Amino acid sequence: MIRKLMRHAAALSLVGALALPSMAQACTAILIKAKDGTPVYGRTLEYAIAIQPDLVVVPRNYHYVATRPAGMPGISWTSRYAMVGVMSFGQPFVSDGMNEKGLAGGGLYLPGFVGYAPAKGANPQSSLAPWEFLTWVLTNFATVQEVKEAVANNKISIIDLPAPIVNFILPLHFALSDATGASIVIESIGGKLKVYDNPVGVLTNSPTFDWQLTNLRNYIKLSPVDATNLTINGQSFAPLGQGSGMLGIPGDPTPPSRFVRAVAYVMSAKPVDNGPETVRLAEHIMNNFDIPIGYISSSDVNGQLEYTQWTAFADLRAKKYYIKSYQDEVLRSVDLMSFDLNAKTIKVAPFKPNLTPPPLTFNP
Repeated sequence: MIRKLMRHAAALSLVGALALPSMAQACTAILIKAKDGTPVYGRTLEYAIAIQPDLVVVPRNYHYVATRPAGMPGISWTSRYAMVGVMSFGQPFVSDGMNEKGLAGGGLYLPGFVGYAPAKGANPQSSLAPWEFLTWVLTNFATVQEVKEAVANNKISIIDLPAPIVNFILPLHFALSDATGASIVIESIGGKLKVYDNPVGVLTNSPTFDWQLTNLRNYIKLSPVDATNLTINGQSFAPLGQGSGMLGIPGDPTPPSRFVRAVAYVMSAKPVDNGPETVRLAEHIMNNFDIPIGYISSSDVNGQLEYTQWTAFADLRAKKYYIKSYQDEVLRSVDLMSFDLNAKTIKVAPFKPNLTPPPLTFNP
C-alpha cells in the first residue's frame, strides 16, 4: 500500500520535471576533508519544475526488484546495508544518498554522452535501469573499492530503459565517495561502464569526466595567492583588490566552468577540525553553485527556468545526511545510525519548507 501511495505522489511532481531532457544539467558534486580526515560529500540538484524532495531511510534486508521491459523478471536483491537518501519516483530508489558504511553518492545528468547497453537481449540478472543503479550500489557495497571490483568483474550493466511515469531515458553518471576519502566517477559509455578515480573530488555534467580533467590544464596558473605587482618600464601595476590569483576563473554556469570553479574552491578551502565544521565549510562552497530562478532559461519563449531545488551533504564518518531546499535554506539533518537498521519497513520524511525564518531569541 505504501508503494502505491508513494508512486501516485511521485507522478504529480515528477512527470513534468523528468520529461524535459534539456533540463537538470547544472548539478555539482564535491568532496572535501576535515583536518581529522573526515570526508564530507555535497551536491546540488537542479530542475526546471518543482520537485518535492522526500527523504527515505531503507533498512537492511529490504527486497528490491529491478525493472525489465515488457514485464520480464529483473534482477532482485536484498539490501545488505541500510541507507538514507532523496527518494526517486515515489519508490525507495534514491537519486542521492549515503549508506551505513559511509559510502555516498549521487546521479548527475550527462546528456549527449551517455551510452547505455541495449535493454533488448540484456542479461536480466545483471542489468539495471539508470535510476536503479545508485540504489543497488548503496545497498550492496561499503567502499568505492568494492564498487570498482564489482564493475570490473562485469557484475552489472546499465540498460536503456525509460524511467517510469515519464517514459524518458535518464542520461546519468555517478559520483561516489566513501569514509576513507576515496572518490570515483562511473559513466556508461558505448554500453560499457567506465570507472574513473576522482583525484579532485568534483563532478558536474557534460562532457565526460576524463574531458573535464584534461580541461583543467587550461587553468593550472590559478592560485588562491594574490598576484604580485607587475613592473613595466619602471612603473608598477598592482592588482585591483583581493583575489587576483584567481583572475580568469570561469564564472558562468556551464558544466565545464562549474567543474573548474568547484575544483578551485575545494583545493583552496582551508581545512577545519572535524566533520560537523566541514559540513558547514562544504555548505559555503556549494552556495557558490546555487542557481536562482531566472538565471538559467532556454531560448524558447516558454523556456523552463532551471534552478537549484535542493542541496545535500553527508558526513561520511558520522553517517549524518543533511539537506536544504530553495525555499528553506535552513540545513536539516538525518542521523542514519539513530534508526533501527534492521527494521521491517522503510521510513519516509517529506521535506516541507518552512517559509517563515525562525526568530532570534534575546536574553532577558
